[in-house]
Amino acid sequence: MEYNLSISHDIIKKGTLIIMILAIDMGNTSAVLGCIDDERIYFTEELSSDRSKSALEYAMAIKTVLELYNIDSANISGAIISCVVPSLLQVISRAVTKIIGQTPLIVGPGLKTGLNLKMDNAREMGSDLIVDSVAGINIYGAPLIIIDMGTATTISVIDNERNYIGGAITPGVNIAMNALSSSAAQLFNVGLQAPSRVIGKNTVECMQSGIILGNASCIDGMIDRIEDELGYKTTIVATGGLSSVVIPHCRHDIIIEKNLLLMGLKLLYDKNA
Repeated sequence: MEYNLSISHDIIKKGTLIIMILAIDMGNTSAVLGCIDDERIYFTEELSSDRSKSALEYAMAIKTVLELYNIDSANISGAIISCVVPSLLQVISRAVTKIIGQTPLIVGPGLKTGLNLKMDNAREMGSDLIVDSVAGINIYGAPLIIIDMGTATTISVIDNERNYIGGAITPGVNIAMNALSSSAAQLFNVGLQAPSRVIGKNTVECMQSGIILGNASCIDGMIDRIEDELGYKTTIVATGGLSSVVIPHCRHDIIIEKNLLLMGLKLLYDKNA
């Protein structure tokens, strides 16, 4: 699956009929939405995951985004949602229904994924991990490690027989930063930029080194331990909003694919629609 990822405010001319789907990944901090077809991701945008918003408010926000990219809701043939915030699932589903006039598919029990889950309780898995894995296997094959850097940093492991066998969860970069600044009286939030050296010479450099290079070292170390446990090397893919900040400082060869989850949602829509 290869996509043209060029994004423009003028991507669809008036009167042009293009059939696409609306894909939404509702995370703890933000919701990423985009329109996608078999060849192209037309746009991606973020909305805040606000538990106080009504379905109408979300519908208005989605409608505004579509209008910004000149997309007529009549060109949207369907929708699919991955949501890790249970209280927002029905809200965002009703919002999408208001926009496109049909009920979206929901990633969860009953949806065909083709993914063989070797977990103690598969129902505990976040839908985002499933979607990432479906896309990862389809695009990159197996064995595979997928690192998703959002509110939390999640690591998913697919073995050489294409089974999802587990993974790890660590605090996300922003959670770590917020914990430092809120719990230590003399520390404060700093910009998420890598310092010019590992050994910081002031508080800002020391915090940036710990947050950016520390997280990169954690990811490198976890990859080493996972591959040692597997007994073989893997392809490694990273996604999520903060992957472009941290992954370039890792020592492993890691592919950054920021649209992995949207691609997975398209694959699951095609499999189930």
